[in-house]
Amino acid sequence: MMGTERRRIGIVGAGWVSAYHLPAWMRQSERAEVVAIADPSRSAIEARLAAFDIARIYTSVQAMLDAEPLDAVDICAPREFHVELVRLAAAKDLDIICQKPLAPSYDEAVDLLASLSGRGRLMIHENWRFRAYYRRLKAWLDEGLAGEIRQVQFEFLSSGMIADAEGRRPALIRQPFFRTQERLLVMEVMIHHLDTLRYLLGEMQVVSARLERSNRDIVAEDVASVVLRRTSDGVLVTINANLAAHGAPPTPRDHLRIFGARGTLELNGNLLSAEGAQQRRESFDPDEIYQGAYDATIAHFLDSLDGKVAMETSPGDNIKTLALVEDIYRLSRFDPERDPL
Repeated sequence: MMGTERRRIGIVGAGWVSAYHLPAWMRQSERAEVVAIADPSRSAIEARLAAFDIARIYTSVQAMLDAEPLDAVDICAPREFHVELVRLAAAKDLDIICQKPLAPSYDEAVDLLASLSGRGRLMIHENWRFRAYYRRLKAWLDEGLAGEIRQVQFEFLSSGMIADAEGRRPALIRQPFFRTQERLLVMEVMIHHLDTLRYLLGEMQVVSARLERSNRDIVAEDVASVVLRRTSDGVLVTINANLAAHGAPPTPRDHLRIFGARGTLELNGNLLSAEGAQQRRESFDPDEIYQGAYDATIAHFLDSLDGKVAMETSPGDNIKTLALVEDIYRLSRFDPERDPL
């Protein structure tokens, strides 16, 4: 492409998460233009058109790909459709950014990547690592504020799966699809944190995992305890996640502590701090953090296409996160049918 030409973008999927993708694209209007959107639900498309000006709409992804001279597609459809949609876009030699996970399982992702044969460029939309406080934390680690790392603890707790007086569960009101996911907490939520921990600390292996389900309104896990080992030095990383924790807020907040020889680095919600040889504190606006991660991910995708930066969440990188996810499920032996409530 010419340096001054805007890329023509097609959006695949008009569901919940597209409401965050579209503002990110609008902020890149000098470099890219969303020219079309496809979703089998016309009502979902109309909900997006109420807030965003998109020239052409389609209820068939194939029809959009056949009719539109696109440069790239942004796949923000549910994960069970990712493999099929990536194949369709790759067949048109388009550049692709696809919401995480690339596929519903590690094996499916490996098979997909083997079949692409270098068609187009593919990035996984894994935006958690692009949150501003994690970029700052990475800079502090690189600066040596923690020194030699000795221990890492990560926790995210929520009361979203606890029913209110009317029997409603806030997490299921916010994201109804949680009800039917056969892989829930680890594949849908913790995958973000696994990717972010890899970004911050390097490669890891799963030592042990325990998964549980708290209620019958879901079919998969919403409680997880995981121990990881950093491959470079054996440092243990513990993760405790619970979406049915009494006393926790309805929406989970990340709580990460990195204990090192020179200091302790801590992210508690939106407050980042360093204690020890150097003391620092920095707070972040939660609304800016959430949308900002989508903005930064889309900007990174365009920067990588322009050759300005190496693509961080390439398929080769993201497959390592999926391998951790798969190992957690394998080691936990979680089976809600075998161990019903």
